[in-house]
Amino acid sequence: MDRHREVRAIARTDLELTRLGLGTAPIGGLYTDVPEEEAFDVINCALANGIRYFDTAPAYGLGLAEYRLGKGLGATRAKLLTISSKVGRLIVKDSSGVAIDATFDYTPQGIRRSMEESLTRMGLPRIDIAFIHDPDDYADEAIHSAYPELARMQSAGMITAVGVGMNQCAIPTRFINETDINVVLIAGRYTLLDQSAALELFPAALKRDVSIVIGGVYNSGILANPVPGARYNYLSAPEYLIERAIEIREFLKRWNVPLTAAAIQFPLRHPAVTSILTGARSVAELEANIRDFNCEIPEDCWQELEERYFLP
Repeated sequence: MDRHREVRAIARTDLELTRLGLGTAPIGGLYTDVPEEEAFDVINCALANGIRYFDTAPAYGLGLAEYRLGKGLGATRAKLLTISSKVGRLIVKDSSGVAIDATFDYTPQGIRRSMEESLTRMGLPRIDIAFIHDPDDYADEAIHSAYPELARMQSAGMITAVGVGMNQCAIPTRFINETDINVVLIAGRYTLLDQSAALELFPAALKRDVSIVIGGVYNSGILANPVPGARYNYLSAPEYLIERAIEIREFLKRWNVPLTAAAIQFPLRHPAVTSILTGARSVAELEANIRDFNCEIPEDCWQELEERYFLP
């Protein structure tokens, strides 16, 4: 079996994720618009290639990603998959009903409304995993208000797993230590350029039996194409990081290993990591991600890379 089709369980649930999942921010219009039919082609390509984990969020395209995922899958196929979405952002519409913004809301009422609106957009009766989305400035409210509401929904069978999704480590580590979440989606903090998740987050997850899903393996693009103007953490990458990414790319050339292959596979080397989420705005991008994920990288290459660049 190809590596991307392999499945792993989410801690303390009967859910399984394929080792490679599809994130839907790109088909929701992140950075550039994607025609609807191309979005559906990406979803169908993922299914045809055995990907069974799909992640979305209200904030992706102000509801567009959720709508396209639900329409592209359909309720019948969705039952056979693992689907995650997020709570903590409510879509704001203008007087004509057009979505214009997403506001933060981690109150119990806001969490319920967020879930109801997501299900309506997707046309689904339920989702499997609910992630509390980016509570950077609302940590206490998310832990003491949003999480208990999701735990109640979990107990009632409305969702199967509860998690938190962020691109920083401190607050997810608090969630692991202070709640009974099942899973953390951490973006950009365990990559070839940033291994900060290994310091406290991953040890806490292993100790408390919490699964880790990795997003942002390319750090917003720099590890896909390290050129001037490349993005790092959604902003223009500093020159020293571009130089470091180029140096790693040149090292990997000696082993005939693409930088993108090392970037997408690297997180799997940590025992805390369950699944990798990558987005794609075209079938070609998704097929490239699958090839990179299944590319054979010699263990000697990994060991030399880790020793040379001080990766854990």
